[in-house]
Amino acid sequence: MMKFSIPDMSCGHCKAAIGDAVKKTDGSAQIEFDMENRVVTISSVKTPGEIAQAVKEAGYGSELLQQG
Repeated sequence: MMKFSIPDMSCGHCKAAIGDAVKKTDGSAQIEFDMENRVVTISSVKTPGEIAQAVKEAGYGSELLQQG
């Protein structure tokens, strides 16, 4: 499990774009969105770097807050 801060995530479109990007990288990823705090929790077999790259390619910056 990893948590990312995504400061620019502010609406349903952002949520969909980020979710789609993560699912393209890992189709079995489990994703939970905390829109109020702009945090995404992801359970994935991919590395945090691979997930961050997918989010970046969707047009969003991210910061890894927690891994483990």
